[in-house]
Amino acid sequence: MTNRRIYGFTHNHFKTAYAIWFSLVLAEGHAHPSEIRMQLTHYHAATDVGLQRSNNEDCFLSMPFLGVWAVADGMGGHAAGEVASAIACDTIKREISRGASLELAIQNSHHAVVQAAENGIGGTGMGSTVVAVQSNANAFKVCWVGDSRAYSYIPAPNGHGDQLELLTRDHSYVQLLVDTGVIAQEEMATHPERNIITQCLGSADLEDVEVGSVEHSWQRNQWLVLCSDGLSDAVHEPELTQILAQSDSVKTATAALIQAALNNGGRDNITLQIISGPDTWSQWIQNSVRMVKKIIS
Repeated sequence: MTNRRIYGFTHNHFKTAYAIWFSLVLAEGHAHPSEIRMQLTHYHAATDVGLQRSNNEDCFLSMPFLGVWAVADGMGGHAAGEVASAIACDTIKREISRGASLELAIQNSHHAVVQAAENGIGGTGMGSTVVAVQSNANAFKVCWVGDSRAYSYIPAPNGHGDQLELLTRDHSYVQLLVDTGVIAQEEMATHPERNIITQCLGSADLEDVEVGSVEHSWQRNQWLVLCSDGLSDAVHEPELTQILAQSDSVKTATAALIQAALNNGGRDNITLQIISGPDTWSQWIQNSVRMVKKIIS
């Protein structure tokens, strides 16, 4: 097929322009990520109510053209927890689309949850944890509040010694116990008070939350796993590593991890996203989108 030119633009120029335009439409909230057919970054998201809950209070956000993904775990009971997590994701989406930093977007989502509760939306005392990643060229930033987690997984070249690393640090009571030497790191997963968190989005007694943040460079064949504690409490790191090592794609890995959490009791809602490191094309599109948004904003 010839590379046709129309008014000085090649067919490839129009494809690129359309991709950027479509990403801006997505970023402004006029389309849902599930409607995307052009795979810029390999990622997959899934959520399951679990085996012991009647409603799902988790929420996730996928913005592949802007390189942003998030998982939020709501709390507060029926018609409250799911409201808080949805507000968190909606606010992050809006703020990122306006050019805010990931930290500011999360901080503003805290304010939005507090304001919603004060206005009678959802329920008094509702809140949400959140973990999010923003990919930018060769690096990425992870931000979080609460005990939703981000893991890095890098397969070993010879299939032995795969690297699984917890990138986040729980804002939780048991993490404080570890930090002060009261319990060992290995005891966190089975401690009876492991689900007590020290801060969350929507905490009415906090004017601002402390947003955790780490930055890393992308590594070859690296995957990032964002998850609610419904996964991390049910599937501990050795099993998590084994499942990732046995999976040939982010989609199969996501499905296998959901099933593992269910097999291990499924006591909570389970939500996760797995994102692979961006290739050169993905990096170019994401950077172009940011540049165009700056120009037109």
